[in-house]
Amino acid sequence: MTDMSTTLAGVTFPNPVFTASGCAAAGRELDQFFDVTQIGGVVTKSIMLNARSGRATPRMAETPSGMLNSIGLQGPGIEEFLTKDLAWLEKRGARAVVSIAGGSVEDYALLAQKLRGHKAVSMVEVNISCPNVEDRGQVFACDPRASSNVVDAVRRNTTPGIPVFAKLSPDVTDITTIARACVDAGADGLSVINTLLGMVIDTTTMRPALAGLTGGLSGPAIRPVAVRFVWQVHQALPHVPILGMGGIRTGLDALEFVLAGASAVSVGTTVFGDPTAPVRVLAELQQALEQRGIARLADAVGLAHRPPETYVPERPDPVGDELVSTDVFEEHS
Repeated sequence: MTDMSTTLAGVTFPNPVFTASGCAAAGRELDQFFDVTQIGGVVTKSIMLNARSGRATPRMAETPSGMLNSIGLQGPGIEEFLTKDLAWLEKRGARAVVSIAGGSVEDYALLAQKLRGHKAVSMVEVNISCPNVEDRGQVFACDPRASSNVVDAVRRNTTPGIPVFAKLSPDVTDITTIARACVDAGADGLSVINTLLGMVIDTTTMRPALAGLTGGLSGPAIRPVAVRFVWQVHQALPHVPILGMGGIRTGLDALEFVLAGASAVSVGTTVFGDPTAPVRVLAELQQALEQRGIARLADAVGLAHRPPETYVPERPDPVGDELVSTDVFEEHS
């Protein structure tokens, strides 16, 4: 049996499969389909200081092999999150990765302070793909200095020993510049990647399909882009742990991210079609590693960067088509 445990910035998780922020709230909805304690961790929807109703509807649209969303960080605010969602995760025994978002550096600092000392928090994911209200709405994740200021504020206010991961946006010229700025500011790891900014126009109404005009593109359509970014970040910062995400729907998809340099993966959009996807992907990933003679997940992290002769599996590689998985997305979805 392959050892599926993974260590992210000094914290060991039993396996590398997490949920993705925004796709399953705080995990309660998915728990009716599988035991959420079976996966590496539950990444919560991004939480802000105050309750938000989100953007006007319509705010979701189907795209080929994915979806576009313009939710607007709808949520209950940090106080209700602590008393309800985080309390439930703690009682359930799940490992909570709390995603936080804000409109200013001070917002992020206050959110980190609110989470400080809570036993249920295994990791903090900093969603820096938010507009900075103090800088003409410039998105934090698109500017190295703004990104580093946010990460520094969160790191200084987070419980020592709890990893802080910065979630990077793909809508930049050079993602490694932002990655280095975040790590230099105190990020223990990086979540790669957030959604890509996209747009859909309804050809019947001849108007934008989303009330907010643009939205975040997710799903299988973005997976090659996400794998490329994981590869680049790992190549530039090989000792920094990466939580990879973007269109993962099968164990082989997850394996791509691991080979590119991710120590763990988040499964998101595919849960809308298959709410058991996280545990299924975990089982398929373990099967794929065993078929390739890889005894430890850690041995596969970044393996695609190494010359072929540097790693010899315990037994011959299988035919690539041996691992079969149900496709959740059809061509039109």
